Amino acid sequence: MTVSVEPTSVAPHPTKDAQALRPHAEQAFATELAALAAQDDRPRPARWKLSPWAVATYLLGGTLPDGTVITPKYVGPRRIVEVAVTTLATDRALLLLGVPGTAKTWVSEHLAAAVSGDSTLLVQGTAGTPEEAIRYGWNYARLLAHGPSRDALVPSPVMRAMAEGMTARVEELTRIPADVQDTLITILSEKTLPIPELGQEVQAVRGFNLIATANDRDRGVNDLSSALRRRFNTVVLPLPESADAEVDIVTRRVEQIGRSLDLPAAPDGTDEIRRVVTVFRELRDGVTADGRTKLKSPSGTLSTAEAISVVTNGLALATHFGDGVLRPGDVAAGLLGAVVRDPAADRVIWQEYLETVVRERDGWKDFYRACREVSA
Repeated sequence: MTVSVEPTSVAPHPTKDAQALRPHAEQAFATELAALAAQDDRPRPARWKLSPWAVATYLLGGTLPDGTVITPKYVGPRRIVEVAVTTLATDRALLLLGVPGTAKTWVSEHLAAAVSGDSTLLVQGTAGTPEEAIRYGWNYARLLAHGPSRDALVPSPVMRAMAEGMTARVEELTRIPADVQDTLITILSEKTLPIPELGQEVQAVRGFNLIATANDRDRGVNDLSSALRRRFNTVVLPLPESADAEVDIVTRRVEQIGRSLDLPAAPDGTDEIRRVVTVFRELRDGVTADGRTKLKSPSGTLSTAEAISVVTNGLALATHFGDGVLRPGDVAAGLLGAVVRDPAADRVIWQEYLETVVRERDGWKDFYRACREVSA
């Protein structure tokens, strides 16, 4: 027997009087999504809000025929986005893989928002994620009172996505215990979720698919079984190819986050953003930008996401405790915290980098002094 799953109610979108600190993608970019839908005359897969072409345009940015500007959500190779979108249009699930900070969660959220209009069908993977989070749970009061029944069943986000033909998301898949991961095998291969307690099942309707994310640093924690890995089409999200691309990403995200926190735009903040990005890239790559000096890399990931955090914190410092101009002293403390994760080994690496690279670099004297001051 196949059982239907009734959609559960969701909280209303935020109003001007009670805005969410971080709106979901479909809320924050509702205007762009509506403009794309209105002008999108290309074929759409079943239950998709947009065509694959429009989904890719939403992520990569562009200008529509009526002049509407679609802002880029992802700055990277176009082919990666096209492969990811095409995967979701097939019966294969999508696995976004990469080192921490390569925008896997960000891309996952925006893909779900553009495809299904709802990015909230989410399972957050942790070491304690139970099987019920992927399959279904029970309302124990009703279960004890009346036994197993449809009314006592609590659908998971994945079950809801199957029943409604939408896109589900599983974050940090490799952090989930292996036996719980394998719950997905039947879902992804048979497109069916059995409910043996009721002698029923939920069959996925057209439009259902699943996006999972995992990072390279978690390999060996809970590796995916070969059976589960075969159910995914894996797309690797790389680090930004160039310093200019990474500066652009950091600048865009800091502006977006700053607006949500009512922080003013930082005048002439590009120089400090570029310095932060340069430091991160050089320590991450183990060599200076000119290729002349080899460096030791600290234990942290020094990702683009961390660079965004450092600059955003610096902008808040400049706004609340400075003159509103982003200066070296505003980002120095955040840089120290991002680089020095191991108090012993990383501090030595950081001090050596300051003295051999930053100190000798033209135009970086103020930056060097600020970093020395917080490192003392």
